[in-house]
Amino acid sequence: MKIISWNVNGIRAVQNKGFAETLARLDADYILLQETKAQAEQIDKALEGIDHYRIYSNCAERKGYSGVTILSRQEPLQIVPDIGIAEHDKEGRVIVAEFEQFYLLDVYVPNSGEELVRLDYRKTWDAEFLAYCQQLQSKKPLIACGDFNVAHQEIDIARPKPNYNKSAGYTQVEIDGFSQFLDAGFVDTFRHKHPDTVAYSWWSFRANARANNIGWRIDYVLTSKVLADKVKQAFILPNITGSDHCPVGIEIDL
Repeated sequence: MKIISWNVNGIRAVQNKGFAETLARLDADYILLQETKAQAEQIDKALEGIDHYRIYSNCAERKGYSGVTILSRQEPLQIVPDIGIAEHDKEGRVIVAEFEQFYLLDVYVPNSGEELVRLDYRKTWDAEFLAYCQQLQSKKPLIACGDFNVAHQEIDIARPKPNYNKSAGYTQVEIDGFSQFLDAGFVDTFRHKHPDTVAYSWWSFRANARANNIGWRIDYVLTSKVLADKVKQAFILPNITGSDHCPVGIEIDL
């Protein structure tokens, strides 16, 4: 079973950059998209002609902002948008597909913003989102994929020192927030499979960062510990373009 997660930075923008061909080439059973920046009918239109997938979206109230979509070859038992906390549920950041053996969660974690204006909000989000994930995990194993908007360790960011506690995505508050997921028994599948590999999933549009591989690893596939040994491969696909992020994913035997 192959699961791909990709922050597309605008479904309508990526649509014109060979998106359908890329998805066909990836040939995944589940494709989880973040930052779709569109309403449900616009997403359905953008994905017209992409066969063999059921499409489920959770969109922000604010148009052209945030949003997550799951493309699934298998029909889920149910789809659950949001985490049930009004403060967090306006921005279309979480959608869960329940299957017989597991939950599949798609998340676009809030960015702490320029000058870290949303860092306090982010700290609250991290704690309450983790509690939601634990609630799901108490029922059946969870696979949580998406843009977590944090580089967890120095190996996950090309320039750790100048960014530490200055840039959104690499503050101690955010690092600690992600560590709580690992402490709660979730496994960072890429780091589990590749403990010493330097690989990034996001590059700034500025200063030729992608060409020079000055990047951050902020996109993750986390699994409940019980699933970790069933993960056959965990990968990052930096050669796939169209967004400032690249796809990440796993192959898992379930």
